[in-house]
Amino acid sequence: MNGLEKYWYRIAPLHILLWPASLIFSVLSSLRRQLYRSGVLHSSKLPVPVIIIGNISVGGTGKTPFTLWLAQQLIDAGWHPAIISRGYTKSKQQRPDIPHAVDINDSPDVVGDEPLLMVQRDLCPVWIGRNRVAVAKAMLQAHPECNVILSDDGLQHYRLQRDIEIVLVDGNRRFGNGLQLPAGPLREPVSRLKSVDIVVVNGGTAKADEYTMQLSGSSFYNLLNPNTSLPAAAFAGQRVHAIAGIGHPQRFFAYLKQLGLSTQTHAFPDHHCYTVSDIEFNNAEAILMTEKDAVKCASFATEQCWVLRVDAQIDPALAQLIIEKIKK
Repeated sequence: MNGLEKYWYRIAPLHILLWPASLIFSVLSSLRRQLYRSGVLHSSKLPVPVIIIGNISVGGTGKTPFTLWLAQQLIDAGWHPAIISRGYTKSKQQRPDIPHAVDINDSPDVVGDEPLLMVQRDLCPVWIGRNRVAVAKAMLQAHPECNVILSDDGLQHYRLQRDIEIVLVDGNRRFGNGLQLPAGPLREPVSRLKSVDIVVVNGGTAKADEYTMQLSGSSFYNLLNPNTSLPAAAFAGQRVHAIAGIGHPQRFFAYLKQLGLSTQTHAFPDHHCYTVSDIEFNNAEAILMTEKDAVKCASFATEQCWVLRVDAQIDPALAQLIIEKIKK
């Protein structure tokens, strides 16, 4: 956590200066939302149901594993989903300006780490682009069999009309100090949750009207030799380093501790562009990482690199609820 982020989960004297900027941000974001809802700003309706999967806060809440879980549930129920995303990258010069179908051989520097991770699961088409309406239309033209769209991290992309809004919440950090950017971590106020269809809490304790999601996984595959896997117990007693360039690195490190592993931890910013030097540890017998980190370290992986695959565990009743909603 660096920069302003360290002030997002507490109140400090600096907030006397940050609060006016936060108030302006709140007013502008609310005005923008109302302009779209009133029709002053144009939004587009697609010919298939659109499910938005997003959050009201900055940072990782588990959207990617939830999106993969939902895609699998829909496939199992006979639907043909596709995933669209902006495709976050720090290299704006390389980012595609037109809709792009993500391929397993794409570079994470071009398409983003999360879309590449999702396409590697080989569940359904994954398309990216800044304009999600254009992305969705291009995807539907290429895949006319698609009958439901999952928009990853699209809650604030009001140009695209939606049939269902699902918000992911970090069950441990919740909403930080409750303030909007830049004084706090919120993109929209907590009251926004009253207007969404479903709230899913990743870890922690969910309220009566929320669904709980847990991430589970105890097997690591070797990044250099993906067909080789080991249980967590295999790393006990070794000199283990753990890296994480995700929205909430401490969640990954805490999970490794739950698996009984003692590690030297190295946190990086979300969407960090890894280099060889980031994983050079002279005394490391094993380097553990998330799948999101793995897509960016694959090109220079060593035999010491191991990846934890995690899957979302959610009440199956939620999948049935979503399916009933899109049937209507």
